[in-house]
Amino acid sequence: MALYVALLYSIGLGPGRRVVMGDLKAMAESLGFRNPRTLVATGNLVFEAKAQPIASIETQLEAGFAAAFGKHVDIIARDAETWLRLAEGNPFIDGIGSEVIVRVMRQPLGPEVLDTLAKYRQAERMAVVDGDLWIDFGLKASETKMLPALTTRRLGVGTMRNWNTVRRLAEMVGR
Repeated sequence: MALYVALLYSIGLGPGRRVVMGDLKAMAESLGFRNPRTLVATGNLVFEAKAQPIASIETQLEAGFAAAFGKHVDIIARDAETWLRLAEGNPFIDGIGSEVIVRVMRQPLGPEVLDTLAKYRQAERMAVVDGDLWIDFGLKASETKMLPALTTRRLGVGTMRNWNTVRRLAEMVGR
C-alpha cells in the first residue's frame, strides 16, 4: 500500500453548502481507499491505496466526488514521498506560515510563469520549485493584486495551501 495526499480545489457545493469532512472520508472509503484522514475543513485528504499513477488517483477521486456530491471539483494528488519533497522545498522557510502559500499544480509550471505574474507583483517573493509555485506574500495575501491573478485560466489546474497546512500534511505522511 502507498500513502497519498489529495487536495480538493474547492469544496463549496453551492450557497451555504460545504462538504463535511466525514462525508469526504466516506467517499474515499467507497472508492476502496484505506484509512482516510482529513486535515481542517478545506479539502485535505490523506489515505492509503494500492500503488498506482497519480493521474489514476485523481481521476478516481474526481469521479467519486462528483457521484457523491453532485459537483465536479479538481483534485490534485501526490504520493507521500513527493509531498515530503514539496514541503522540504519551501524556498521561503523564513516567512510567516499563513502568508506563505504554494500552488500545487497538476501539470508543472516552468520558471517563465514568474514573468507572466510580474505585472501583479508588489512585495511578494515568488519561486517555482519542482513545477509548483511558491509565494511569500509578506503582507496579507488578501491585500495584494497577486491573489486574483492565480487563476486556473492563467496557470492551469492547481490549488493553493498555506505553509502551515503543508507542514501539517507532511507530519501526517511521515515527518
